[in-house]
Amino acid sequence: MNKKNSTWDKANARLISFEKMLGKPPSGNEYDKSKLKVGVDLGTSSILTVVLDENDVPLTGLSQDATVVRDGVVVEFSKAIQIVISQREMLEGFLGTSLTHAAAAIPPGVSDGNQNAVKHVLQGAGYEVSAIVDESTAAATFLGVTEGAVVDVGGGTTGISIIKNGQSDFSADEPTGGHHMTLVLAGSLGIPYNEAEIMKRSAEKQDFVFQIIRPVVEKMAAITEKYIAGHDVKDVYISGGASAFRDFEKSFGGVVGVSVHKPEKPWLVTPLGIAMYDK
Repeated sequence: MNKKNSTWDKANARLISFEKMLGKPPSGNEYDKSKLKVGVDLGTSSILTVVLDENDVPLTGLSQDATVVRDGVVVEFSKAIQIVISQREMLEGFLGTSLTHAAAAIPPGVSDGNQNAVKHVLQGAGYEVSAIVDESTAAATFLGVTEGAVVDVGGGTTGISIIKNGQSDFSADEPTGGHHMTLVLAGSLGIPYNEAEIMKRSAEKQDFVFQIIRPVVEKMAAITEKYIAGHDVKDVYISGGASAFRDFEKSFGGVVGVSVHKPEKPWLVTPLGIAMYDK
């Protein structure tokens, strides 16, 4: 279902535009280099660094496939730092200025130790950490959600934040995500994990893959249904790369039992929201 309003339409336009900016210097934009906002998303399947101007307009960003995080936990600390440094240095070249501070995110409900690990990665890469926010709250901020639930379907986890009056009222997270989709696909077809991951990302094989991994999507929806029960949630907003399938919204909504809204380019929602917290 499409959520038609000016805030939603603006978010979708920025998502479509930002995808074209990845890996490229800013073009045709005037911005104050002293007021740039940076967000670093340490995901299960990739690391993405984005830069916004002072008005939260996307300028540029970089994404690199990586498996340095597992279920919200940094498992390859040195490699994570190396990737974030590489992205920072390339973006500084694009922008012609130093990037000194950044915001980051964690799945809802992770331990203080894991939150500190994310902080240490950014510090190790030369950033002052301005904020650490939970992923689904970051997504809600970018999408302009003031009432409802935001579900961030990442590589390793499904994170839920219930938003009331523009604030996070409740958050939860469970380890079911794109990684588990790939495991089901690999097991069903009897192929190696890496081969299944490539197949899962193939646009041409999307419909075939979705028929196999649909039970994982329905489990994610059941997790969401459990946590929103009793919170008077009428709308659920989806973000995260694992939700990119065409039929995801329909299958998810069939289980969760409320209106479900998925934006364009859902894998870019949370990184952009993270950067909005860099003050």
